[in-house]
Amino acid sequence: MSEPVPLARLLAVAYRQLIDGLHHRLAELGWDDVRPSYGFVLLTLRDRQASVSELAALLGVSKQATSKLLDQMAEGAYVTREVSTSDARQLAVALAPRGRELLAVVERIYAELESEWASVVGAAKVERLRGTLTQVVLAGNEGRFPEVRPTA
Repeated sequence: MSEPVPLARLLAVAYRQLIDGLHHRLAELGWDDVRPSYGFVLLTLRDRQASVSELAALLGVSKQATSKLLDQMAEGAYVTREVSTSDARQLAVALAPRGRELLAVVERIYAELESEWASVVGAAKVERLRGTLTQVVLAGNEGRFPEVRPTA
């Protein structure tokens, strides 16, 4: 009997499978300019504005690289730069209407992908997995769900 596959490897492969499926379906729906890195920015901006510095720290890249990414996202009308609500001397990045629309499409696609998993193992097992992973993540983060960050 072979050794069990480490959870880290299974989670990494499952994540890649979901992300690849997401981007394939986004492209089929005409969202062909969406890059995987956009997701981290869009999720951060879902409920608040953020500075370029905050986003750079989240992404683990320089402010210059983050500005370049934000330029691309602004060109696609996913984000806007506006005067910060907390400091009028600074510009903040905010989610544009098209960015909100993209997030809604992404949520629908994820629901479809999860439904496909449920058709393989059953809905109860998918929900049990969600509950177990939520419990582990919250326990490791002082009861809070952390921001989603790219891997280093």
